[in-house]
Amino acid sequence: MKILVIQQKMIGDVLTGSIICETLRKEYPNATIDYLIYTNTKPVIKNNPFFDNIIEFKQEYRDSKKELFKFLKEIRKSKYDYVIDAFGKLESNLITLFSGAPKRVSFYKWYTQFIYNTIIHRKSETLTNASTAIENRLRLVLPEHRIATEIVKPRIFLDKEEQEQAKEFLESNGIDAKTPLIMISVLGSEERKTLPLKYMAKLIDEIEYQTKANILFNYIPSQEKDVKTIYEYTLPRTQKCIHFNVYAKSLRGFIAILSHCDALIGNEGGAVNMAKALDIPTFTIFSPWIIKKDWNMFEDGLDHDSIHLADVRPDLFDDSSPKSLKDQSIELYQYFTPELIIPQLKSYLMQLFK
Repeated sequence: MKILVIQQKMIGDVLTGSIICETLRKEYPNATIDYLIYTNTKPVIKNNPFFDNIIEFKQEYRDSKKELFKFLKEIRKSKYDYVIDAFGKLESNLITLFSGAPKRVSFYKWYTQFIYNTIIHRKSETLTNASTAIENRLRLVLPEHRIATEIVKPRIFLDKEEQEQAKEFLESNGIDAKTPLIMISVLGSEERKTLPLKYMAKLIDEIEYQTKANILFNYIPSQEKDVKTIYEYTLPRTQKCIHFNVYAKSLRGFIAILSHCDALIGNEGGAVNMAKALDIPTFTIFSPWIIKKDWNMFEDGLDHDSIHLADVRPDLFDDSSPKSLKDQSIELYQYFTPELIIPQLKSYLMQLFK
């Protein structure tokens, strides 16, 4: 049997989608499983043993109809028996349609359901602490009665050489294992997923005060201006603990450095998902427009905790749709002050570093 799993989108989605491959491997141990993703997300699933091949959906396929058609013809030639489309957008609709696979599974959308012969309805309520992001993806493979008892956690697979190189890199920059090391996810993937910069700076001051840890910032060169602004907003004593210029040159390098951290704290996004896949404790600050139960994976209030504006200011929320909240997110963020976040953050840090 040949199976194609489609999970285009961002890093967190691709990492989470890898649980589909792991579940399929258990269900069909002799099958060939291919995982179709965007090229830039490839590092997060490197060394994953639960699929056989990575199929890259390259930028050129998005830019050129001619190149896309060539790619679709290659998919047709692969003669898949079973396609699971966890993405459910035009690109993956076309891939599924061209595959000609006898079994085609995806989430319900009224305007694409004719493409698939098995339609799964997402559920908004969780059965476990795994989050709806995990449980709904498992529904693409497993019957409902097995979901709660067969939860799968996304995992990242680093080799010893990668871990050792990251350790040496940290030590060469004056960071050793004797002092706690905390990674801060200082910016979200966009402004509507980013706590205001002054607010983040105050939280970092609190983290330094409570832990006296070495602090690393998660950012890429194009974000340096905003990250420097946050750094300059922090107190002088905090700045002494921030290793501003210690950052990875690649996504895989970041993952290896993260594996040596004692916690990751900050804006919800791919970095949080990667930390959880490495069993690194996390404290997540959710954007006002993100539905917390969709992505608060495996929270236990101990190793993994999070806060949403709705937790502390429920009066600001009504029955508004996620799209409406997204449009209001920057305005709502102004209410998400450090004074509302610090009590829960402080409790988290005190129990984690006791």
